[in-house]
This record gives sequence, structure tokens and C-alpha cells, in this order.
Amino acid sequence: MLEPLIDLYGEGLLLLAAGGLVGLVFGAAAYHSRFCLRAATAEVAEGRLGPKLAIWLVAFTAALASVQLAIFLGLLDVSAARQLSATGSMSGAILGGLMFGVGMILARGCASRLLVLSASGNLRAIVTGLVLTLTAQASLSGVLSPLREKIAALWTVPGGTARALVLPEGDFFLWIVAACILAFLVSVAFGIRQKLRPSEVAAAAVVGLAIFAGWALTYAIASQSFEVIAVQSVTFTGPSTDTLMTLVNEPNAPLSFGLGLVPGVFIGAMLSAIWKGEARIQRFEPDTPMERYLAGGLLMGFGSMLAGGCAVGAGMSGGSIFALTAWVAVFCMWIGAMASQVALTSGAFRHRAAS
Repeated sequence: MLEPLIDLYGEGLLLLAAGGLVGLVFGAAAYHSRFCLRAATAEVAEGRLGPKLAIWLVAFTAALASVQLAIFLGLLDVSAARQLSATGSMSGAILGGLMFGVGMILARGCASRLLVLSASGNLRAIVTGLVLTLTAQASLSGVLSPLREKIAALWTVPGGTARALVLPEGDFFLWIVAACILAFLVSVAFGIRQKLRPSEVAAAAVVGLAIFAGWALTYAIASQSFEVIAVQSVTFTGPSTDTLMTLVNEPNAPLSFGLGLVPGVFIGAMLSAIWKGEARIQRFEPDTPMERYLAGGLLMGFGSMLAGGCAVGAGMSGGSIFALTAWVAVFCMWIGAMASQVALTSGAFRHRAAS
């Protein structure tokens, strides 16, 4: 089905269009649902199981259920995905996840949330996102890359079955798929009980389905192409650095899924913000100190490259294919974020900050 399109337009342009389409849907749905891992962790840290947690659970379980169901039906094969096939780092997932969790509390948003908020005119998110992206680039191939490589090498796990929590050919795979679907239905019921609007629950589910769409579209293109195409889904740190470098330094960079994803998310979120009448300029204020946001951006930039992805890249995309390091990373993001939220809101911390 895709062969004529590949012959006519080439793999690069199709990947760019796929990324743009997935990004457009993700951006609009994430903005409307206010999907945010930081908000969910902060809510739980404050002792509440409320609507923000429900939104994240609906999105996460929608991604998990749709991807695993497609694998069970033979419609999707993610065994060649980087999160499963390449050598992974447990030390990177643990330390990077903790750093990312702390960073997103300080910056009041993860990489995807910062991009979505940027589209509504939030200058704090734009500045923090640029710091995050530049730090990620320095961690990938710049001055911070030796440190990242040393930490990542402390504890590694080989690619393949050792990095997969669930094997499609396993005896219990059908029950795992059923459990994923049940988890999604329970999450939806929880969201309804938290008095979320039906449109918010639906938008959160669409966020998860966008993760599935990323896997499905890149797999479809890869399976029809004679070129080696990476099977991938939504992630933000790597594509953000690629997009920034393309804009400032590499105008002839190869077309890719990630290059379409980032502007797609921005446009989708911007259209949603305009539609809802919420687009407006938001600056740093006395109660939103810049240094805290910059520190958060630094921690998330380095932490995401160390962990193998951001809250969406590792937590949603990697989590949806049951990649071991992705689940460890997102668990550590939760731990780091909750500990930071408790510290920031504790009376002892406020007293020390004021003195």
C-alpha cells in the first residue's frame, strides 16, 4: 500500500509527514486534556489521587493497550526498536530518571509539556525548553557526553530478550494484553469518577493512541522500504535537538519522523490554545523564579539523554512496548518528582528558603 507513495515521495518525506500528523494530534490532545506527568506526580506526592493522575493513567494505559493489542494481532513488530534491540543502561535509567523527575518539578513540566505550553505563548516554557534542548545536545555529542557515557556504562543490559519485560511469543501474552485493556477501562472509569469532562478523557486516550500511531506508521514505512528505517514513536528530547540543530546549523539535514513531530506538536497545541481562547503571553514572575526553571531544564536535558528518553519517550513510548529500562526510568521519574515535590512544599524547606 505504501510502496507507490515511497516511490513517488521517498521515505524521508513520508516519515516527515507521519511525524507531523502524529505530532498535530498529540499536541492538540495533550493541550486539551492537560496531560502532564509532573502534575500527576505532584498530586500523588500531596496525598491525592485526583484528576491529574487520572489523565496520565488514561493516556499511559491507552498507549499500552493499543500497542500490545496490535502486537498480539500481528499488526505491529517493535523488536527492532531502539528501546529493545540496542544495549540499554540500567544505571542511566535510574540516575537519569531521578534527575529528570527532579527537573520537571523545578520547571513545572516535562519536555512534552514545555513544548505544548510554549505554543500557547508561555515564555517560561520556551526559555526552559531551549535550555533543556541545548543541554541534551551537549550530553549527546558535546562537552557533557563523556560524563553521560561513563554513567551509562556503570550497569548495562544487552539488547533483545534481556531488555524486554514481555515476550509476544510467551504463554501468558494473551492475558497480559487483556490486563492492559482492563487497566485502560479502569483508568477511564477512574477519570469519570474524578469528574473529568468526557472530552478530557477522550483527549487523554488520544494522547496514548498517538503513541501507537507513531509505532504503527514508522513500522509500516520500514516494512515497505528497502532502506533501513528506525521503528520509533513519540519522544521529545532527541527530536527537539535535531530540530534546533536543523534550524541553526544543518538546513539540509535528512528528513525524519522527529523533524515532523516537534513542529506538529507545536502547531496542534497552538491551534487548541487559540480554539479555547487561552493563548496569551506568560512571563517569569516573582513567584516563578527563572533560576529554578533553568535548573530544571539542565537536569531534564542531561537526565533524559542518560535515561534514554523523556517522560513521553521513555515513559510512554518505551513503556508501551514493555522495555525494561523504560519502565525503570519512568519509575525513577516518579520517585524523583514526588520527593522533590514533598521537599518544595514542606514547611522545613520553605523556612530554609526564607531565612
